[in-house]
Amino acid sequence: MDHANSPAPRTERLITLSDGIFAIAMTLLALDVRVPPDLDTEQFHEALRASLPSLAAYGLSFLICCVFWRDQRQILSMAATVGGIPQYLALAVLAVIAVVPFPTSMLAEYGAREPVAVAAYAATICLVDLLQFAMFATLRTRHGVRAVGEWGDTAVDLGATILVFGLSVPLAFVAPHAALWFWLALFPVKVFLGRRERRRAAAAHQDEGPDGRGG
Repeated sequence: MDHANSPAPRTERLITLSDGIFAIAMTLLALDVRVPPDLDTEQFHEALRASLPSLAAYGLSFLICCVFWRDQRQILSMAATVGGIPQYLALAVLAVIAVVPFPTSMLAEYGAREPVAVAAYAATICLVDLLQFAMFATLRTRHGVRAVGEWGDTAVDLGATILVFGLSVPLAFVAPHAALWFWLALFPVKVFLGRRERRRAAAAHQDEGPDGRGG
């Protein structure tokens, strides 16, 4: 057997590349969070207040990137035996993840004062999720992979992010503050969907019984 041409090593390298790019992007998010040196007390407190938007943008993007990283690893683990389109989509995801610090910086600096900054951030996050959804759908429908996870739960989970951030792009040009608050509504939805998925997985495991077969 030719191990050099087996699909698994290629996917392992892709997962390693994915981990590295996510780590670099998540580290770069913190570069704009700083207080200038050599300030007096009044200037220091003013600079500290001024850094709050950067801290908020950093926290939001870091949390979102954590979710994307988790989803990326789960999907890539199923791509180990299929390759092709899912791997190309994975590279496209990484290309967008690498630029996430840019819209994050714009959001921190201009926030709701500039609707374009809000819209650009929302569009970037939406694009990542669209690409991950395409990876998942390709594995499910074209490659015959059935162990990707519960199709309905995963589709709803990815779709919720696409819907929220996608709708906030036009909303940002009308009411940028409302678009920012709209994003926060996604987190309780994600928590609910995660709990529902875990309950279903636990119920399915119970139905299979200790020997892995149905009861």
